[in-house]
Amino acid sequence: MDGFVSGFNETGLLAVQHNAQHTIPLSLSFCKTSKFGHILAVSDEEGYVTLFDTRRKFPVTSNFEENSEKVKICDWVSHHNAVFDTCWNKEDTQILTASGDQTIKLWDVQEQKCLGLLTGHTGSVKSMCSHPTNSDIIVSGSRDGSFRIWDLRCKSTAKSRCGEVSICSMGGVKGAHISSQARRTRRGRAASMSITSVLCLKDQVSIATAGAVDSVLKFWDTRNLKSTVTQTSPSPQSTEKSAISPDASNIVSGSSDGNAYVWKVDKPLEDPTILKSHDGEVTAVDWCSSEIGKLATCSDDFTVRTWNKNSYVSSTQCASAIRRRVMAIPSIECKMLLNNGKRYSKTNEDAFLPYDALHPITSPTPITPPKMNISEGNQLSSGLDLNASSEKTPESALKSPSSVLNPPSSLKRTIRDYFLASSRTL
Repeated sequence: MDGFVSGFNETGLLAVQHNAQHTIPLSLSFCKTSKFGHILAVSDEEGYVTLFDTRRKFPVTSNFEENSEKVKICDWVSHHNAVFDTCWNKEDTQILTASGDQTIKLWDVQEQKCLGLLTGHTGSVKSMCSHPTNSDIIVSGSRDGSFRIWDLRCKSTAKSRCGEVSICSMGGVKGAHISSQARRTRRGRAASMSITSVLCLKDQVSIATAGAVDSVLKFWDTRNLKSTVTQTSPSPQSTEKSAISPDASNIVSGSSDGNAYVWKVDKPLEDPTILKSHDGEVTAVDWCSSEIGKLATCSDDFTVRTWNKNSYVSSTQCASAIRRRVMAIPSIECKMLLNNGKRYSKTNEDAFLPYDALHPITSPTPITPPKMNISEGNQLSSGLDLNASSEKTPESALKSPSSVLNPPSSLKRTIRDYFLASSRTL
């Protein structure tokens, strides 16, 4: 559309520090509910979790150390080791932390109290994801090469030295990304087999895992973990963490060159928008679910930056073109276009609610996960067809692999229905 321009403006700069000492942030996670969607959790190398209110705006020239103190809600030491990932849970009343101490902890956010200690991994825990419909089910991936499945309701009578309730894994897969052709180093050590990311798909039975050693993405059916459903290798080299926007229009990825790159999903061959500001490798990114176009990035330069998507129409664009565009963009931008690009502010939001306003809620109806055994999967099959037609017909909707993210209500399908596993092995 001629004249329609979109980009990203930096809206906030925060320093990650404790006791006046800077530390490197390792993960970012916005709250998932609309009520608390502006709250950003940041974990770091020192084991802290810090919550920030990203609604506050500051001049570009302001002191970012002072900014951090003004927008900080709270922080606490969650582990005495680096925290590589965080995951909000139970309507944002709880948060999980994955650490280099090989454990995961479940926290009550209001009380900053540990509710459970998940033990079983033998390497740093790199990634976590909760089940799409049952927040008691958690999947984690580790540097030990395994992914594990947990039920937060299955608590042991045993307690840790600090009195924390232990929660043991209910199943998983060891060596999920070990290649049969993997070679040993000169010192006899096995090649890296770390799992860098895990994801529970919305069909409720499938899991996706990404491996560091092979840059392979694998799909697993939790009803039968003896082999993968399929796998694909999008790149011969490993990449940094990426995230897709809540409206599925953009993908952002951090880079070792100090930039973050934003691609349009519907125009994958178009040059990405480059977010330039960081002075070190961009190690984590996340989108805000309650504000379309808002995202955060963090870097080895000890900072966290927030960005907002900015869209406008040039004065040379005709009114008919504007009306055609209105049906395809968010409501706020629609109002801007129909009012000659003028942005009307929202009603004043209520003052920030402290976390003592949070109230425990009743968990969703529990499900009974299938019984699973530790095994090693090594089957290979064809990858996703990225050139498939995007025409939205009933037939294409059912055949598209992407429909596993949002299964058609008329037919319950899983990831296995879209792929045929081949007999080849790694």
